[in-house]
Amino acid sequence: MCNADLQFEGKSTALLDAFSPEKHADNLRLGGEILRRGGLVVFPTETVYGLGADALNAQAVANIFRAKGRPADNPLIVHIASIEEITPLVRDFSAIAHKLADAFWPGPFTMVLPKSAAVPAITCAGLDTVAVRIPSHPAARALIRMAGVPVAAPSANISGRPSPTSARHCMEDMAGKAELVLDGGQCDVGIESTVLSLAGENPRLLRPGAVTAAMIRDVIGEIEADPAVSGQAQQNRAAISPGMKYTHYAPDARITIVHGGDEAFYNYAQKQGSDFCLAFDEDKAQIKNLVSYGPREDAEAQAKQIFWALRELDAHGAQNVAARPPKLEGLGLAVYNRLVRAAGFREVYL
Repeated sequence: MCNADLQFEGKSTALLDAFSPEKHADNLRLGGEILRRGGLVVFPTETVYGLGADALNAQAVANIFRAKGRPADNPLIVHIASIEEITPLVRDFSAIAHKLADAFWPGPFTMVLPKSAAVPAITCAGLDTVAVRIPSHPAARALIRMAGVPVAAPSANISGRPSPTSARHCMEDMAGKAELVLDGGQCDVGIESTVLSLAGENPRLLRPGAVTAAMIRDVIGEIEADPAVSGQAQQNRAAISPGMKYTHYAPDARITIVHGGDEAFYNYAQKQGSDFCLAFDEDKAQIKNLVSYGPREDAEAQAKQIFWALRELDAHGAQNVAARPPKLEGLGLAVYNRLVRAAGFREVYL
């Protein structure tokens, strides 16, 4: 690990605005300088906030894992600012990859591709593939351009905690661990990017997100879905994408997902002694201690609010939480993917 970062840990973290690449260019330029010399910078994207380091600097990347307490076999996503920057990172960028890039970049979409020798093993958890995306948040792309290096960045939270969608969340988890937090406001999407692997025989969905399976099929035809998309990956299996293998996004409270109708859910919550419920706006009239993650039929709102709601449960001191699942389709499947991991895969069907 680089001495600069070892000396930094435990010191004050600067919080600077990055709402506008033009208005806050000096702040972004400072972030770029920190990244170039091997430091850690928290920055906004349209999905969640990222904890960034130079993806080609193995010592800097090691400090990401150290700051988060992240398992070493959990690979990182490399962020670039333009399609031209992918060439040094991968061995092959196929015609299918070009079609997907044209359709979904910049945006909340990650491709897993065969990596080049330039990418350190630690960035990819020892795999021969690398996950790459171009974020659509203008401050994120401006930061990467000013750094002049590809930026490896998982979510800017303590490993296993709910992902951060505001600078305040990042300061809760990363103060004293990163040199700088760039505040770009509330994240527009609210959950991490869709991840699609192009490293095998067939395109394979590894993590659902705002770019849905149906949207991908409209561009390239049929794709496979990894079992981890809607369930729990085998623990002895290598994770080829972030968010596949481990329990993630969890608050301190014990969450149980309850599948069933309205009355069945209300009765379960009462009989099981749930001190809080994680449910929908429409449930407010029936539930006293409720944290809502959006309207029942609005998957976009649910995605934007789910991590905020999980952190809000901690703010209320919740201990035993009954949670209502979203619809398991489209963007709702992506919300469920995060919620079931936050629950440690505890589910009941009524």
